[in-house]
Amino acid sequence: MKNNLLTLVSAALLLTACNSGLHTTPANQSRASVVMLSADAQENYFTDFFPAADHFSNLVAGEGLTVNSVSDSTFTLTTTVPLTTLTLDCDGETVTLVVEDSRYYKANYWEFTHNLYTSWYDEASNKVGIRYGATHPDKVIALWQNTLLPAENVTLTDDEIVVTVPAIANDAKQRTYLRVYAAADGKPMSDILLLLDGGKVVNDLGQLTRHDPETQILYSLVIDRFNNGNTSNDWTYAAQCAKEGRECDVLPQADYQGGDIAGVTQKIEDGFFEALGINTIWVSPITQNPYDAWGLYEKPLTKFSGYHGYWPIYITKVEERFATDDELHNMLQTAHRHNINVVLDYVANHLHINSPLFQAHPDWATDSITPDGRRNFELWDEFRLTTWFDKHIPSLNLERPEVADQLTDSALFWVKNFEFDGFRHDACKHIPLNYWRTFTRKLKTDPQLRDKDYWMIGETYGNAELIGSYVKSGMLNAQFDFNIYHCAIDVFSNHWDRKMNEIAAVINESGISYGAHHTMGNISGNHDKARFVSLAGGALSWDEDDKSAGWNRHVGVGDSVRGYSKQLLLNKLNLTIPGVPCIYQGDEYGQEGANDPDNRRFMRFEGYNRFEQHNLDEVCKLAQMRRHSLPLQLGDYLLLETSDKTLVFLRVYLGDAVLVAINNADTPVDVNVEIPAGLKCAAGPQTVHIEANDAVVTQL
Repeated sequence: MKNNLLTLVSAALLLTACNSGLHTTPANQSRASVVMLSADAQENYFTDFFPAADHFSNLVAGEGLTVNSVSDSTFTLTTTVPLTTLTLDCDGETVTLVVEDSRYYKANYWEFTHNLYTSWYDEASNKVGIRYGATHPDKVIALWQNTLLPAENVTLTDDEIVVTVPAIANDAKQRTYLRVYAAADGKPMSDILLLLDGGKVVNDLGQLTRHDPETQILYSLVIDRFNNGNTSNDWTYAAQCAKEGRECDVLPQADYQGGDIAGVTQKIEDGFFEALGINTIWVSPITQNPYDAWGLYEKPLTKFSGYHGYWPIYITKVEERFATDDELHNMLQTAHRHNINVVLDYVANHLHINSPLFQAHPDWATDSITPDGRRNFELWDEFRLTTWFDKHIPSLNLERPEVADQLTDSALFWVKNFEFDGFRHDACKHIPLNYWRTFTRKLKTDPQLRDKDYWMIGETYGNAELIGSYVKSGMLNAQFDFNIYHCAIDVFSNHWDRKMNEIAAVINESGISYGAHHTMGNISGNHDKARFVSLAGGALSWDEDDKSAGWNRHVGVGDSVRGYSKQLLLNKLNLTIPGVPCIYQGDEYGQEGANDPDNRRFMRFEGYNRFEQHNLDEVCKLAQMRRHSLPLQLGDYLLLETSDKTLVFLRVYLGDAVLVAINNADTPVDVNVEIPAGLKCAAGPQTVHIEANDAVVTQL
């Protein structure tokens, strides 16, 4: 067996740097994201990678990389190789960024899925073995935090890379990370991420906490439609109209229905979330919304109340129909006692037209008329940074520094005054990048906030390149992966004759675009989508207006066997692939419904039919399995087989493996796969039997 030292991308580094500096300087507060190049001479912002830092200098380009220009805030790169490095001084500390050219990945995405996986860990020597397949790496980059490891810490043998965790990691008080990137013959491989606890690789569930984003299972709820825990704050627009002796122009589906923060607290206390395996709750916006009605739907004729929370009037005041300040504090404290995070849905793109802040600054709005004279309403892609969502919610010109400063300060109010653990950010692609740079820098530098890591996930519809442009250590941690969702519901429903291997390709593209160990949100649905169980079961047609359907008839499931089984397949996919599973309220049992507002029916906690109960039981079982499985939470993704109807893959962590096999056919199948070497289970051929429209998830 060879035992030669691998040629590492190198830089002038000293691992004997002052240990205390590693905990306090911005350069090593958290791991910097990868510089992902998608075009020649691409401009990049320093703070997109080191948001808390102030000074950058002495850029040293790695192999195949050219630094074309540097300013106080930006640098421009070109590269002739798929994987290299950029070393620089960041506030006086030498750090290294990994640079990848995504164009190489897109041309070789099957190589990406089959290569690196962790095989073993020896705690005594603090060494990790990383296996590879037939393609031997000829370039490896290994980092602890943002410090490049020297050649003596990385050894290449005939079939694996051996990495020694540096001794300096032993002194770290916070969670730190070991990262490994590799390429061979001009082809990139999937990356490796290992969590460290006191300088040792995490190899026990007890070392994980709710603050590790990779461990999250997220639950999305609409406060007004979830649970009524305090009837004294109940209010409806209809009752207000009756009190004032006027006709109500809001139908019940678009009115307040009584859910509140006290109701969320009740469900935390009674164990609902823990039974479902949930450790992070995403609550809909809680800022004060108007008391009058706005918007218009014509058939049937109705306006809307602000029950959903997305029309902020006072952006730093708790909506009194949802909670008092004390009730909100109590909910957050209760969640934390139960080891559950809570992330807040925050709206920055727009204010309600009657907001006092907007009334004081009407010039903050973007132009409601396009340059060619059209009304600039709902032009989501053509004028994505200026378009208004409706005439009563003007979009804000957040490219103006004073506007971005005010709205970011208002967002920070919620984490300074309440113990939220992060944010779900609304309408991200309609907000300019300078807003996200400003916001994240404030989070990382504010004395009250900088010692806590806030997880932030955004909402952007678009291609992977657009979505990924926001996913950086200086902006957002993640976004919802709508591309996997849209592909999966098309495939599982069989409506568009799409194939399971298309899901495999999109999973792979996400790994390429966001990293093999990303925390992108894999959704079962959301408050803007028709319920998948109704689409899959045929009660709702793919070709009809799904909002109109919910207003004009009762939308059920249709074919129950088909609808519920397909909904369960979607949940099982989300709970096993890389990323953060996100269950929209009711999708755990298969809530039926059309689109908004029919997809926001009041939550049910009992009275399930037999199909709903089966789905709930299966989701609970698999979610608990994920919560108790290091491979499903932290593991590498290895695609074993995919076809028109099947998808089989492994999740691997330190030699432990979970096999996932999904069958989208209406008949059972046997799938032959090859289990790779280097795992704790036996290598070689294996036949997996999968029932019709079902999935097998098993520890090997």
